[in-house]
Amino acid sequence: MPYTDIATEDSGPDAPEVFHLPLEVLPDRLDKTLARLMPQHSRSRLQSWIEDGHVEVDGVVGKIRTRVGPGAFIRVWPQQAPEDLAFVPEDVAFRVVDDSPDWIVVDKPAGLVTHPGAGNWHGTLLNGLLFRYPELSRVARAGIVHRLDKDTSGLLVVARTEIAQTQLVRQLQARTVKREYCALVHGTLAGQGTVDAPIGRDARVPVRMSSDRPVAPKPAVTHYASQSIGRCGDLIVSQVLCRLETGRTHQIRVHMARLRHPLLGDTLYGGRLEAGATRQMLHARALGFDDPVSGRPCAYTAELPDDFRRVQDGILWERNGDDAA
Repeated sequence: MPYTDIATEDSGPDAPEVFHLPLEVLPDRLDKTLARLMPQHSRSRLQSWIEDGHVEVDGVVGKIRTRVGPGAFIRVWPQQAPEDLAFVPEDVAFRVVDDSPDWIVVDKPAGLVTHPGAGNWHGTLLNGLLFRYPELSRVARAGIVHRLDKDTSGLLVVARTEIAQTQLVRQLQARTVKREYCALVHGTLAGQGTVDAPIGRDARVPVRMSSDRPVAPKPAVTHYASQSIGRCGDLIVSQVLCRLETGRTHQIRVHMARLRHPLLGDTLYGGRLEAGATRQMLHARALGFDDPVSGRPCAYTAELPDDFRRVQDGILWERNGDDAA
């Protein structure tokens, strides 16, 4: 015997799905009942519909623990998942440094998420790109080929065609794309060097990446050169240029923390919000790539944003970072 009879008296695009429970069923919680009625949806999604008032039992808005039993009528107004609504054009503020028929160079402000994801389904750079360049709807991921963390500012390149996207991804894989960052780190970091340490998810903290005990690690190489060293009260800060050879999630943040010089303001990796820093002090200042069609070299730089400069201005710079520690 089928578990339910499905009533069909309602119709139209906004009509609910209506279930009439047969007399033979045993009473159970509303969320468990819906999980059996609508197995194509996850339990957490069904619970969110219930909590948001999109499920009724016998004409009354249900609760997750509402008991439903024989003969009950359940009406469900299915809601689109956030990810289903994420790829929509939105007027988002960001600066376009340059563009061509094949690519766009963007100066992303700090605080702007690059791509929709859990907790950030709207108001991202991707949404803004779709608003300004509608043709990007025909390109995978709206043409985004590499990302910057939400609180990292600076340059990235976006492809306007599938051909350009493929070519730019190949340049990234071949490690020929130039990406240089300005960072403020804790402590005295003098001279220059290279961190060659694979990065993967942190086995203990899912939101972190790790080079100590990484899960499914991938090669990661960061070259760094100290520019200057200074003080803000008792705090010692070094300004460092970092050049990426690879591009792993949180790469510079993880590698600087590995050197025991976490980024100023990067609380996830041991940095502190001091000297006026309200975010991790990391800025993608230079970007270079070959035009994916003509092959000509393209190179761009982006000035430090105001908040970064304010932190710089509050530090008494005492010596050149090339000096021995």
